[in-house]
Amino acid sequence: MPNLYMDYHSLGSPLRILRFAQVFFSCTSFSLVASVNMYGNIYGNWSMFTWCFCFAITIIIIVLEITGLCHRVAISWEDFTSAFSMLATLMLFTTSIMYPSIYLRGGCSGHSCACRGAATATSILCFFAYAAEVGLIRAKPGEVSGFLSTVPGLLKILQSYVACLIFSLIPGIPYGGLGGLQWCVAVFSICFIITTLIVFITIGGLLVILSTYLEKVLIGYNILCVAMYITVAIIWPYYNFKDNPNRPDSCQLINGCIWENSLGVTFLIYFNLVAYIVDLVYSSRMNFITG
Repeated sequence: MPNLYMDYHSLGSPLRILRFAQVFFSCTSFSLVASVNMYGNIYGNWSMFTWCFCFAITIIIIVLEITGLCHRVAISWEDFTSAFSMLATLMLFTTSIMYPSIYLRGGCSGHSCACRGAATATSILCFFAYAAEVGLIRAKPGEVSGFLSTVPGLLKILQSYVACLIFSLIPGIPYGGLGGLQWCVAVFSICFIITTLIVFITIGGLLVILSTYLEKVLIGYNILCVAMYITVAIIWPYYNFKDNPNRPDSCQLINGCIWENSLGVTFLIYFNLVAYIVDLVYSSRMNFITG
């Protein structure tokens, strides 16, 4: 059994204080919502999952770092914590907008409403705590650090997450018989798989094997993604809105309107395109030292 040591000296560090704040705010959010049982649909379940997921993983990170067991885990710990903090920031950003838009829509009153409002507030504070961690651990140009703590590495997490949001909106949109839309879905899938694979390879500590060719590979991959997303940015809105440029009146009567989902996918396409362009610019200008 490995010898354990308790690193109490780091308990007062800014990073550790942020993580304790993340635990407190995430725990408070899901406790408030659970106390009034206000999470009974897909949006509420996603919100509860986000708060519980962030709470549990942050607790594990704190325990492993305090006991020193993080140095014995067979992964790149710095890349793992960087990836998680970025992912948690994105998840909480989505949740902090989505939950109140569903559960506080139209106004409310009473104890249940107060709990929902307080949960929203602590969720926003939790988002800021994780965003502050991302800013604190982000590698500066020329620093020796893990790849996922650099801007291109953090952008890889953003690109994968945005792709997941796109996939969540695609079901119900008819694209089976249209070659152009099938190409769009293929682009989403290819870029998501490869980008996510890069993230997992990095966390697994295997990226050092490719370090000799890393910069050229990433630049070439980003060029390919930018080119493919440019085609998608043209094809997707053309096929979806050429016959229906305006929001149909039927969208006011139903949930999960196909037109609104298509518009959401369009917005996310342009957002991811910008992310890949910024990634390409940074990858072309920076030198990374991975370990």
